[in-house]
Amino acid sequence: MKRWLKYVKPYKLYFIFGPLMMIVEVIGEMMMPKMLAMIIDYGIEPGKMEEAPDYVRWIFGLFGEQASPFIIAIMVGMILTAIIMMIGGVGGAYFGSKASVNFAADLREDLYRKVQTYSFSNIDRYSTGSLITRLTNDVTQLQNFVSMLLRMCLRAPGMLIGALIMALTMNLQLSLVLLVTIPLLGIFLWIVISKSFPRFGLMQTKIDRLNSTVQENLTNVRVVKSFVRESFEKAKFAAANAELKETAMSAMKVMIFMLPAMHFFMNATTIAVLWFGGQMVLDGSMGPGDLTAFVTYITQILSSLMMVSMMIMFMSRAIASGRRIAEVLDETPDISDGVLSGEDRERTVRNGEIEFRNVSFRYYKNSEEKVLDGISLRIPPSSTVGIIGSTGCGKTTLVSLIARFYDADEGEVLVDGVDVHRFSLFNLREGIGMVLQNNVLFSGSIEDNLRWGNADATEEEIREMASYAQADGFISSFKEGYQTELGQGGNNVSGGQKQRLCIARALLKKPKILILDDSTSAVDTATEARIRTAFRTELKDSTKIIIAQRISSVMEADRIIVMNDGKITGEGTHEELLASNLEYQEIYNSQMEAAQSPQKGVTA
Repeated sequence: MKRWLKYVKPYKLYFIFGPLMMIVEVIGEMMMPKMLAMIIDYGIEPGKMEEAPDYVRWIFGLFGEQASPFIIAIMVGMILTAIIMMIGGVGGAYFGSKASVNFAADLREDLYRKVQTYSFSNIDRYSTGSLITRLTNDVTQLQNFVSMLLRMCLRAPGMLIGALIMALTMNLQLSLVLLVTIPLLGIFLWIVISKSFPRFGLMQTKIDRLNSTVQENLTNVRVVKSFVRESFEKAKFAAANAELKETAMSAMKVMIFMLPAMHFFMNATTIAVLWFGGQMVLDGSMGPGDLTAFVTYITQILSSLMMVSMMIMFMSRAIASGRRIAEVLDETPDISDGVLSGEDRERTVRNGEIEFRNVSFRYYKNSEEKVLDGISLRIPPSSTVGIIGSTGCGKTTLVSLIARFYDADEGEVLVDGVDVHRFSLFNLREGIGMVLQNNVLFSGSIEDNLRWGNADATEEEIREMASYAQADGFISSFKEGYQTELGQGGNNVSGGQKQRLCIARALLKKPKILILDDSTSAVDTATEARIRTAFRTELKDSTKIIIAQRISSVMEADRIIVMNDGKITGEGTHEELLASNLEYQEIYNSQMEAAQSPQKGVTA
């Protein structure tokens, strides 16, 4: 409860006034049957007024002991009561909605902020679809429960207690019918709730899977179509959808069965009351108006129990969703600023020197195999370093440690001679520009995307950096230029154009460390050469790390690092490695042969 009270306190007036307004409606519901009984027993048959309670005779006397004015007065009272009940009901619904919507909005905001603090490894523990479900569907389940709770938390108990008191005071003997009905109803509700709770938790898991399937398909729709895998994806979606349907039906069957069963108990009790109460009316020990009111109170008692059962059903689903939300909120980010001194918090990347000291890393901490094993490396400031090696040898993982996307399991990573843990995450990453393997753009204009690098950049600076990235030419060819709208993920530009836009975005940060992770693979060699030339002339004060598959991309670097199986197997200039490193020679020769083979084919 302490967790959720955080989202209640800012809107405590809504949480207070909502139930109080519902109590107004409950009081009216208690009064209406009694007023109707007065009309039936004493208004229609005024001769019975001598048997009426003192307060009824007093009201009757106000109208000169005339039946018609008495009936009209009671009816006017019922109309006024109905109006007050309506005000109470509308007010309760209004405040309940305000409270639940604000509760959900703040919770959703906290969830989103929490996810933003996650490291890559934290995010890896959840699927994207699961996180989306938790931020949307699960929060909605809690919102619905809060809304129902505020409407029913006082209304249902108030109606139950009030109607029970009225029934007992009217006829204690007839009230004994409830001694049979209520225990049976309680046993039934316990069985229903115990069956439904685990099913709702499973249903939310199936929603996760469905969302993940849809998200994955829509994100990779071009790959799906290029491999003509629509049928496979349809079958996968159909399977996930069928699982959700079956699980949902399993959960809903309980609720479907509950409502008719509740009505059965209600009708059976009403029949029993009419049977025994009718006997009392015939022998004169109970008036027909009181019997009518008593039946109404019995119906209210059973209706309030039905409300409680529905509230418990909503609660069981909300508890399942609440646990899933709590998992996200309780997740401890693997990477955080921790406890930093004032000096550490103010520290920024100044010259871009990088050093790895005996660094090792595993993605799966219980695995014996290391992705990086004993890496020791120093990269001088303002230098250009190329990293080359086979796929999966740890190149991307190595540079990810610099920006603390992951933390090393062993050893130290230093920037400017200081352990990266002694930088704030913001200042460390602010000094590093990265162009990742997966070039991601966002919906919006080209200019909006480039301003991710520097929100305050002038149009001149944007054009300048786009020129260095060899992107200004094709941007200017668009009708809308830099205001051209990009689709989600930049799906309306080519792969090479996307890469150049991502490079321009990184350059706008004017970083002291620039990391290019195979970021020119979709660019022709001539354009790539012009980009490298711009790096040398315009970014001479920045440390540049270029990860590449093509030797031509790194051969002009001050130093080239060769990696294999998570280890550094060679280090030096292009000429030095070509003369002394077997792996580098093999990569170079295979690429040269591949480049020359088309020419041989043409000559032949």
